[in-house]
Amino acid sequence: METRTRLGLLLTCAAVLGAGPAAAQGKTAAAPAATATPETIARGDTLFHKSGLCFACHGTNAEGGVGPNLTDADWIHGDGSLEMIVATVTKGIPKEAAKSKIAMPAKGGSSISDEEVKAVAAYVWSLSHK
Repeated sequence: METRTRLGLLLTCAAVLGAGPAAAQGKTAAAPAATATPETIARGDTLFHKSGLCFACHGTNAEGGVGPNLTDADWIHGDGSLEMIVATVTKGIPKEAAKSKIAMPAKGGSSISDEEVKAVAAYVWSLSHK
């Protein structure tokens, strides 16, 4: 089957099933309620701007600096899902894989816990999924 035909069938199936363009591009429409509660997002906001050290590279408004903008729908190292953000913060981005060629250390170089990583990820996810 031709690639165009396959793509057409895939897009047709997505439209019929109600997935829409965001799902077809791999964007997550909603975060799991258990991990992106308003309380968790607020805790992540505090961590982002304090002990998580995220603001140092992503800016106080998370609009970028040394690190990329986290407030828009353009994700350069993944699909923008909550799971991807957790994995990225946990593991970091090695210099070789970074689009800017500047590494992101695991947990941004901070000593936040795995639970705190999830809170930061929920906050970051919320910035681009309003």
